[in-house]
Amino acid sequence: MTDNSPLSRRTFLQQAALGGVALTGIGGILYSKQAPAIVTSDSVRPMANWGLQIGDVIDGRAIVWSRADRPARMIVEWSLDETFKRSKKIRGPHALEVSDFTSRIDLTRLPDDSEIFVRVSYQDLDSGRATSEPLVGQFRTPPSRRRDIRFVWSGDTAGQGWGIDLGFGGMKIYEAMRQVRPDFFIHSGDTIYADGPMVEHVNDAAGNLIWTNAFLDEVPEKLKVAETLHEYRRNHLYNRYDANIQRFSAEVPQIWQWDDHEVTNNWSDSKVLDARYTEKRIQTLTARATRAFLEHSPMRWYNQAEEERIYRHIPYGRDLDVFVIDMRSYRGPNSHNLQVESSADTAFLGKPQLEWLKQKLKDSRTTWKVIAADMPLGVHIPDGTDEQGRAKWEGPANGNDGPASGRELEIAELLRFIKREDIRNIVWLTADVHYCAAHYYDPNKAVFQDFAPFWEFVAGPLNSGSFGPNAMDKTFGPQVIFQKAPPAANTPPNGGFQFFGQIDIDEHSKVLSVALKDLNGTKVFGKQLEPRPNKGDHDRWD
Repeated sequence: MTDNSPLSRRTFLQQAALGGVALTGIGGILYSKQAPAIVTSDSVRPMANWGLQIGDVIDGRAIVWSRADRPARMIVEWSLDETFKRSKKIRGPHALEVSDFTSRIDLTRLPDDSEIFVRVSYQDLDSGRATSEPLVGQFRTPPSRRRDIRFVWSGDTAGQGWGIDLGFGGMKIYEAMRQVRPDFFIHSGDTIYADGPMVEHVNDAAGNLIWTNAFLDEVPEKLKVAETLHEYRRNHLYNRYDANIQRFSAEVPQIWQWDDHEVTNNWSDSKVLDARYTEKRIQTLTARATRAFLEHSPMRWYNQAEEERIYRHIPYGRDLDVFVIDMRSYRGPNSHNLQVESSADTAFLGKPQLEWLKQKLKDSRTTWKVIAADMPLGVHIPDGTDEQGRAKWEGPANGNDGPASGRELEIAELLRFIKREDIRNIVWLTADVHYCAAHYYDPNKAVFQDFAPFWEFVAGPLNSGSFGPNAMDKTFGPQVIFQKAPPAANTPPNGGFQFFGQIDIDEHSKVLSVALKDLNGTKVFGKQLEPRPNKGDHDRWD
């Protein structure tokens, strides 16, 4: 990738560490000492030990998120100058207990295609004079003209009891992603594992120590399944003790979506909770988990019409639209998934979201349209059996290899619409299944054939147990072009089967290059996709 910025992200942080903006802190927290805080007793001085996050960067706007340890007011400065000699200071919201002391500011009027330096601090609410050590970060805004674009995606953080092992180096894959210097990162869901308790030491079958989870003294809530709002909040906070995540989120804007483990495994309204739960009302758990997710995610909250809405459109220049969808909030109950007619029981995206996505895809004039999904379309993901002994299903696929039925009806409607409107250059990106794969959906090999062929790329996990591979459903004709999975179920992160995906879009050819990469950033699969001009462009690029 070309880097036309006067000061790269890496250079900024290196120079900061060497003196201009000295960086210190515990756990990789980045503190700027260029604008020193007023020295007071730590008993009144706010602390911000969990770093900052940047999210949902679009034309002229960006979310800046952080968290204080007590009631305080957020102050954010941003500048085009790494020394902050010319900066804009924004008096932000209060970080209060009602929001778990999290706060965010939506920066506006940011210049296009520019390196933006941010500095976050908190003022105490007693005298207003005690100020936290500032946190510093940096990101690049989307271009108005064409340039190379690079982004990464993956999912599944801190799952199956595998947390932050300091001896292993913590959640190392975040550092591997940071090293490729992406414009942004899509977290494809399972940002936490609220249903995945941890123990301090994990041994293998022979009794050998293979993993040590740090920070359980600081976050004892990770020792049980999350049920209360406080416990859900602490699950999110646990991940931010990792130094790799803190460095990553200070430099790489994020786009978050969610899946099931933000609440509990495979949840829908039909979920029957196991004996670990004293709270048996799934809707109550969902309400608490939703609140914690919205508080801790660096996303731009939707308006009052649907303030908990997660699906959204992230435009990124002339060559890329990202459509973040929500396959969790509007679904019907997990069932045998074989219904032949659409109903509330077959809902997956839900009618409003489905119509929104269809219209957004139709309106898009960018070269590439990425659908960021929290689950793959054709992978078997079972969820036990129902009272009649029939297999229940977590995703769209239902294992019958026949005509579209159940939740497949919505997917068929969407794919048919895309074909009939001749919407081109759509790529699906997802995670969820804890291995990496490249799937080509071919109508010539499908049972339901009224769609144009497309690619789906699967990455993950980020720092969780590795599984797979899963069987494929033939309804939409997915062909497994590549897959890499562990030799045994629930292989720990130090087994090496952690993956992320990387997308590069060339500003001249507009070719989209996909790379699936492992824990160390080594490419295990690559694919280049040639674009087609959009319908109405008269077979030429504008």
